[in-house]
Amino acid sequence: MLKAAEIRDDTVIGIEAGWAGLLENRMREIKFADFEDAIGVGGTMLTTSRTNPLKNDNGIEIVQASLKKAEIDALIAVGGDDTLGVAAKLSEKGARVLGIPKTIDNDLAGTDYSFGFFTAVDETMKLIESLATTGRSHERVMVVEVMGRDAGWIASLSGMAAGASIILVPEFKTDIESVADMVMLRQKRGKKSAVIVVAEGVDLGYKGEIEKDEFGHPLVAKSDESNAAFLARYIEKKTGIETRATVLGHTVRGTPPNAYDRVMTTRMGFHAVEAIHKGRSGIMVAIHGLDIVEVPLAEGSKKRYLDGETWRVAKSFFG
Repeated sequence: MLKAAEIRDDTVIGIEAGWAGLLENRMREIKFADFEDAIGVGGTMLTTSRTNPLKNDNGIEIVQASLKKAEIDALIAVGGDDTLGVAAKLSEKGARVLGIPKTIDNDLAGTDYSFGFFTAVDETMKLIESLATTGRSHERVMVVEVMGRDAGWIASLSGMAAGASIILVPEFKTDIESVADMVMLRQKRGKKSAVIVVAEGVDLGYKGEIEKDEFGHPLVAKSDESNAAFLARYIEKKTGIETRATVLGHTVRGTPPNAYDRVMTTRMGFHAVEAIHKGRSGIMVAIHGLDIVEVPLAEGSKKRYLDGETWRVAKSFFG
């Protein structure tokens, strides 16, 4: 994106900490030279936050004023449904805004994939395989919790790729008693270990206190007990089989992006800059197949859940 803008002799302003940067006037000019070595680095060098302008008095008006004061002609918002939902509201108010979908959970409508997702799947798969090796060595059940607050894309794809015994996702209910029964059945078949992958947002019946962010989403990582620990304790009590819990969580977030994500983000950023110069606004740059396309920005504020066919295939390997 920066290189494309530099080719066109644009001035690029980096906004720090997401929407908080526009509320607090935390902006600075950035050049391609500042970031040209960052293609293999995970995360964001501009930092991010969970700040929601819609929760602040006159938040949208403050954002608009900040954009005007900084003489920003067009804003490119990179993020998930919360970020793009605010971007859509800003667009409705007349600002020139484009969106780029970025969520590790891959739960945005309007795009087949969001960048970073396949890197997360690759890394999660490798970690699950490592835990599976430990489980076989010690004849234990290994419960692995992965990211996925509302959607089970990471759990299902990484679990399938790693050959997990059982996968639990938010979209499709799996009774924990049946999970314990499957573990017992494996034991009867001579399989003395198992790997269970559970998404962080799965409802296992745990009723502890969970904080919420400014967008109203549960901060599952801050709950009193992880899904992995809750499920591991239940399985061990129910079956008598030694069970261990591991929460991968944010371990995966800082992973260097794979080749697919590096290429697609480059293409998406380039497309976004070209769209601005063509006068586009109120659109989201998305991935359909291997093509970069434009869809209404409002699509980015809608959820995309794990589909039934992917789940049917994943579930067929349980046990």
